[in-house]
Amino acid sequence: MEETSQLSEFGKVFIYLIMGILFVLFSFYIGKLVALKKPNPEKLTSYECGEEPKGSSWIQFNSRFYVIALVFLLFDVELAFIFPWATVFSQQVLINADSNWGWLSLVEMFIFVGILLVGLLYVWKKGDLNWIRPEQYLPVSPSKIPVSAYKSLNNETYQIKSFGIESESKNSETNLNEVTVSANTSGYSPKFKKSEWGA
Repeated sequence: MEETSQLSEFGKVFIYLIMGILFVLFSFYIGKLVALKKPNPEKLTSYECGEEPKGSSWIQFNSRFYVIALVFLLFDVELAFIFPWATVFSQQVLINADSNWGWLSLVEMFIFVGILLVGLLYVWKKGDLNWIRPEQYLPVSPSKIPVSAYKSLNNETYQIKSFGIESESKNSETNLNEVTVSANTSGYSPKFKKSEWGA
């Protein structure tokens, strides 16, 4: 009597999936037990590619970071699709079953890779793969102010006043003195009546 396996192919995949999740959770647990817990300001800062964060996080940056990342992901995922195609369609049993099977799968893959190459050529032609665009152009604005006015404003030097707590307090003292002088010289002196409720 022939013994048959009780596990289907999907059951094997499910077991691998559960084992993978358990391995990751076990690794996190061991890391939490073994790792030293000594937080300091340097450890608690955000980490971005080895660069120290400076200034506000609300800055504008070029969208080419996203475009290059998306193009990379596109080709990375498509290469992940090519590997199982190559392993399945290279089986000798399938090729012997139908002589056109190999040619059909090869033509399908050429169409698939051709579409990807057309997308790559489009992105390349558009210039999105260039990290720094070679041509610099002056943006056209519908404003009636001439460009020379902007240039003169940008080239002008401005006097920067020092700012600090001492200068702030001096300014407030001078403002108070001015207020008291103006109040005394107004010629009006208020008269108060004694209230009936007061003691």
